[in-house]
Amino acid sequence: MHAPTSSRPATKKSRKAFWLKQLHMWHWMSSAVSLIGLLLFAVTGFTLNHAADIEGSPVVTEGAATMPPAMLARLKAAVPAAEKAPLPPAVAAWVEDSFPIKASEEAEWSADEVYLPAPRPGGDAWVAIDLATGEATSEITSRGWISYLNDLHKGRNSGGEWSLFIDVFAFACLVFAITGLFLLQLHSAKRRSTWPLVGLGLAIPAAIAIIFIH
Repeated sequence: MHAPTSSRPATKKSRKAFWLKQLHMWHWMSSAVSLIGLLLFAVTGFTLNHAADIEGSPVVTEGAATMPPAMLARLKAAVPAAEKAPLPPAVAAWVEDSFPIKASEEAEWSADEVYLPAPRPGGDAWVAIDLATGEATSEITSRGWISYLNDLHKGRNSGGEWSLFIDVFAFACLVFAITGLFLLQLHSAKRRSTWPLVGLGLAIPAAIAIIFIH
């Protein structure tokens, strides 16, 4: 007696069905994770490409506060030997309570003033503290939501948490693209236009780069 000759094709078909199921699962999971990020980066890719045409009007807000004598004494006692150093934790907390900024950046120390830059997505900010009087002044510049989203696209002044998100998002996009490529391969036999379209997606940017970019 001989084993049925149909067992090998059945095994091959079962293996293909298994991988097809796995690819579909990872493809939809990665697409779900990266969907909102893809929309954000697609829109901001367009706005960045036309940044000169859609410039926002900066809005500048100024502020002032007087540091309590005890806090000023603590700041003077903490003057570092280097020109750049973080503010003492208590002083940083006072700055954040007095002005709508984060005081985590390194400050620039001089003989008569402490200058704290506080860059942010879509704008800029700074606080200057007079070491003689304790007078603190601030200036906050906002360039609008488009500038804010553009800076998120570039990861500019967005913090470590946003940087981590970009890494996770990039990995999800990579999984989405690779599983999509394998799905194209599995279905390409019934869709003759698959590889010409994939080739076109490569040829168009390559031709533009070679011919027009110098």
